[in-house]
Amino acid sequence: MRNSDDAAIADGLVVRRAIFGEELVEKNYTNASDFNRPAQDWIAGAVWADVWTREGLDRRTRSLVTMGILTALGRPTEFESHVRAALANGCTVEDIQELLLHTAPYCGAPAALDAFRRAERVLREAGAIEDQEATS
Repeated sequence: MRNSDDAAIADGLVVRRAIFGEELVEKNYTNASDFNRPAQDWIAGAVWADVWTREGLDRRTRSLVTMGILTALGRPTEFESHVRAALANGCTVEDIQELLLHTAPYCGAPAALDAFRRAERVLREAGAIEDQEATS
């Protein structure tokens, strides 16, 4: 039983679907267990309905900020999801590349390099970048 605002949850799911697609929402929200449903409801209402719909930043900017934060925190699973979302929110490969380079002096080289590797894999899977032959 939900004790959150159902309208906020519904609004948040609209945003979440627009950014992540139906498949991810189905996996993480629709198929949530009784145990993690309260967390999914809170995320839908507070994060996606309240924060991601505010007028102060556009979705592209929010995606870049979120990827930077997730790099700093070392949260690879969420980072990879947000790389995919960044493409849906209008970020270019160059935007993501510059963001990750910018994280290196602030988050450290290991965090930035891990994020670069993960982002490259996700971007290749999404067809945003092509395989390249290594040049020597």
